[in-house]
Amino acid sequence: MAVDFETRAAAWAHHLLPAGDRPESTARGVHHAAFICSDVDRTIGFYQGLLGFPLVELFENRDYPGSAHLFFDVGNGNLLAFFDFPGYEHPEFHETLGGVQHVAISMAPERFVELKARLADGGVTYRGPDLGVENSVYIPDPDGLQIEICTAPLLNTDFD
Repeated sequence: MAVDFETRAAAWAHHLLPAGDRPESTARGVHHAAFICSDVDRTIGFYQGLLGFPLVELFENRDYPGSAHLFFDVGNGNLLAFFDFPGYEHPEFHETLGGVQHVAISMAPERFVELKARLADGGVTYRGPDLGVENSVYIPDPDGLQIEICTAPLLNTDFD
């Protein structure tokens, strides 16, 4: 079923204030976003080894004894966190209401070029720039979570 975005967007337009009229955010930024992983070693290999996000914390999850809680530095004081839940049967990842479509992480253009070379050298397949966006790639993590790496500066939605 085709949906007319322009008609839908017109109904929401009153929410988007001109830049000069917007109030300052009450937040300082995203401290961390937490996800679940099935294998701590594979997760560390992907985020630290392949993407270059240093592992900065690893401790036991306070809510689930025996579970790991790990944090990766994604720059500017922002973290990606993961839990594992040993003994829990994890369903296959899929996009759904209330779920995650993807996580977009900004990377300096020179680091982006280095990442694409590492991906090519490692035989890692990714989506992009075939999607019409030159400076963005999508890579599934070991559990299927889509990670977008883009060169758009923070607080900028112009991905071209």
